[in-house]
Amino acid sequence: MPCFGRRSLLAALPGLALVSAPAVAAMPLKLGTATPGGGFPVYGAAFVNAIKGADPTFQIEEVNTKGSTENVPLLEEGKLDLALVQGEVAQEVFAGTGRPPTALKVVTAMYASPGMFVVRGDSRYRRIAELKGQPIAWGARGSGLVILGRTVVDGIGLDPEKDFHSVYLDRAGDGPAMVLDGQVAALWGGGVRWPGFVAVSNSPAGARFLVPDAAEIDRIVAKYGFLRRLTVPAGMYRSQTEPLPTVGSWSFVLARPGLPDNVGYRLAAALNKVERLGLQSKQLLETTAKNTLAALPRPGTLQPGVEAYYKEIGLLL
Repeated sequence: MPCFGRRSLLAALPGLALVSAPAVAAMPLKLGTATPGGGFPVYGAAFVNAIKGADPTFQIEEVNTKGSTENVPLLEEGKLDLALVQGEVAQEVFAGTGRPPTALKVVTAMYASPGMFVVRGDSRYRRIAELKGQPIAWGARGSGLVILGRTVVDGIGLDPEKDFHSVYLDRAGDGPAMVLDGQVAALWGGGVRWPGFVAVSNSPAGARFLVPDAAEIDRIVAKYGFLRRLTVPAGMYRSQTEPLPTVGSWSFVLARPGLPDNVGYRLAAALNKVERLGLQSKQLLETTAKNTLAALPRPGTLQPGVEAYYKEIGLLL
């Protein structure tokens, strides 16, 4: 018999790795998102629709959770197969900050989360420092966005507990109403077309967004090197006529330890098909293979089946 190297064999027979994949992929998968009203459930629904559209053999159940900080242990315990995890939480668990490094793996980067505050358009607040001493809704307590917000204000020299009256939500969707009726001065959030920001900006009072200034951004990224300089393009929200430079991080779809490699392979293939054919919904525009490779928290964190697919299509050697 002729002898083939692994890459030659994959190139010659690209379907070989998938001989048993349909049966595995048909098993129901559980995808952890977050509390209703936030960005994760919206993204989760778009992700599932895209995967099923590209590969109907998948059965994926969306599960509302408390967010990133609950999703990680649920994945590690095998109670979820996939979950959405915000960037700061992913960085901490892969680095082993205060705990052993995780065995979770990255399936794909979701989107970059530029963080900022929103206030009513008729409020007096124009800079983050002016919110000092005011009630601030940081989001649902288990959300990774809360960690991002605390990191950002710490980076500019403010204490999220001592310098603000911090409010944590049971449901992410409760925040916009609290801004609009004056219960809180501002709501922290992140992402482009984030539902909480959309709700405030579409209200009769409108919205104003508060981001770090240039000097504050320099201080934040100097202290927290894993944060990235990001910009919210103009026109993402009603009356937002200028781009908004800020900082943020990439969120990820993570897989539990032991997720079969051919499931990871098929997930990557389905997402690449959606990307290649230009079928992404607006929620998935940043969910690309190249963004995934650029945003990986650490070397060796890519799910092995995803890595095999990326090698097959020439993105990795």
